[in-house]
Amino acid sequence: MDQEEEHEVYGAEIPDEVDMDEQQQQQQHNPIDNPNKELGDMKKRLKQIEDEAAALRELQAKVEKEMGAAQEDPVGSSATQAEKEEVDARSIYVGNVDYACTPEEVQQHFQSCGTVNRVTILTDKFGQPKGFAYVEFVEVDAVQNAILLNESELHGRQLKVSAKRTNVPGMKQYYGRRPMGFRGRRPFMPPPFYPPAGFG
Repeated sequence: MDQEEEHEVYGAEIPDEVDMDEQQQQQQHNPIDNPNKELGDMKKRLKQIEDEAAALRELQAKVEKEMGAAQEDPVGSSATQAEKEEVDARSIYVGNVDYACTPEEVQQHFQSCGTVNRVTILTDKFGQPKGFAYVEFVEVDAVQNAILLNESELHGRQLKVSAKRTNVPGMKQYYGRRPMGFRGRRPFMPPPFYPPAGFG
């Protein structure tokens, strides 16, 4: 009787040796389950990953080298600053531009001043025009002619035209503000006290 209880607790069949042999034969015939084939595939994949990683490291080193060369070359940066100043000398600021105005219309408006190289209407992060533009001319002389069009009308709005100024990074221009020092102030004076009516 004790053996029956133990047999019930075990409850599973003991596999035959024939079943084990069939499983081994299937593993040998099935290429996916073959451990040697899997190992070979894994080695190939690992080699591909290593090759890709090496190519990425090489590319990153190349980019860092180029970036480092650009940062270490102050002559190149001053040349770009000089180019920017030269472009700004040929450019004008146009304020109060109508939101519906296109770059082509701004170009036509200033075409009489000289050859227009580029018109830039600035927009916010949503793509809506900010209401001003920059016009770059081919000739420097065109800037003075364009300034004469200050207060001219485009789309029924009076334009504000001025020469474009060059921003120098890190240099804030001083506009002659009053220093925030001591200001002469009167001391606090409480309002006069009037006794209520009826007191003597």
